[in-house]
Amino acid sequence: MPATHRCDLAIVGGGLAGALIALAVHARHPLLDVRLIEAGEAIGGNHLWSFFGGDVARADRHLIAPLVAHAWPSYDVRFPAHARHLAQAYYSVRSTGLDSHVRATLPRRALMTGRRVLACSPTAVVFANGDRLTAAGVIDARGAGDLAALDCGWQKFVGHELRVAGAHGVTRPVVMDSTVAQIDGYRFVYLLPFAADRLLVEDTYYSDSPTLDVASVAARVERYAADKGWSVTETIHREQGVLPVVYGGDFEGYWRSGGSKLAKAGVRAGLFHPTTGYSLPDAVRLAQLVAAQHDFSGAALHDLTYSYAARLWAARRFYRMLDLMLFKAADPDQRYRVLERFYRLPAPLVARFYAARSTALDKARVLSGRPPVPLGRAIAALRGAA
Repeated sequence: MPATHRCDLAIVGGGLAGALIALAVHARHPLLDVRLIEAGEAIGGNHLWSFFGGDVARADRHLIAPLVAHAWPSYDVRFPAHARHLAQAYYSVRSTGLDSHVRATLPRRALMTGRRVLACSPTAVVFANGDRLTAAGVIDARGAGDLAALDCGWQKFVGHELRVAGAHGVTRPVVMDSTVAQIDGYRFVYLLPFAADRLLVEDTYYSDSPTLDVASVAARVERYAADKGWSVTETIHREQGVLPVVYGGDFEGYWRSGGSKLAKAGVRAGLFHPTTGYSLPDAVRLAQLVAAQHDFSGAALHDLTYSYAARLWAARRFYRMLDLMLFKAADPDQRYRVLERFYRLPAPLVARFYAARSTALDKARVLSGRPPVPLGRAIAALRGAA
C-alpha cells in the first residue's frame, strides 16, 4: 500500500545543485529534516565539474572544498595564432567524491536514492510507486526545463580519462586547445592532467545542433591522443554531454515550464553561465542563499529562487549578447577567432568573465575594436541581443 511520509525540506534531484543545497542546509540547520531524492542509485550521476579559483567567493569555499578532487595553480589556452598561460587556479570535482561526501555527511534517512518521481508541487512529492512525501517546502533540481523557451546554441562533448604508457607531459589544464581542425562549429580539446600517466581528453564543440555523434567524436579523442604520441593503455572513464549556450529567449516561459509556483535550482532555474555552461559557481551561491533562510515553506522558497534566478538572467544579458555574436555573426569554422581575441585581454578581466562578474569597463574592453566576425553580422547580432 502506498505510504505517506513527512519532512521539512524535500530536494528533488541529487545532482550537484540539489546535493549542495542539502549539504549547506544541513550544516546550517542540523535539526531540519531534509530529504535528497534521486532517481539513480548514486548522487551526482557520472560527471566531472570544474571551476576557476575566482568563481567561488572566499566565504563560500568551505562548502565546496571537501569535494575538490584535483587542483592546479594555473592553466593554458592554445589557438592557431596565440597561446597563453594564465596564473589562475583551476579545480575539479568528481561525482564519485560528491556521492561519498553526501553519504558521510547527511543522516541516513536524508538520502532517498533509486526513487523515481512522477510529480512534485511546492509542498509534496509523488513517487512512481504511489508513495507520497509532504514537506513544508520542495525544491526541484532535476535538470533542464523546457529549453524550447530559450534561444540556444549547444556545447557538446565526449571525454575519455586515459592512462598512458610513460608520461603524457601535460603539467597543467589546457582549458582550450583550439589548434585542432574546426568541425561542427567551434571545436577545441580540453585536457586535465590527473597524474603523470593519467589525463582527461575531452573533445568539445560550440555547435548549432544538439546532435552528438558519440562514436565519431570518441574516435577524434583517440586520434588526438595518438597524434600527441601517447600510447593509451586503459580508458578509465568516459563521459559525454550536451549543454545549452543561451543567447536569448523567454525566461518567464522557461521558469513556468517547470512549474510556475515551484522553487527550482540548477539548470532547471536557468542557473549556469550563459557562455561557458559552468554551473558549479551558481550552485554554490544558491545553496548558501537557501541555507541562510529560516522560512522553508514552498512559497518562500519559490520567491527566493525565482527572484535570484530572474535577477541573474537580467544581469547576464551581456554574456547572451556575446553568445549571439558567436553563433549568429561568426562563420562556424571561424568562431575560434572570437575566443582567440578574447584571450588576448588582461587576465583579471578573463577571471571576472568566467565568474560572470564582468565590470562595465570589462564589457567595454571586450566590445572595443574591430570585431573578429563580419562587421554587418556583428551589428545585427548586437541589435538582436535580449
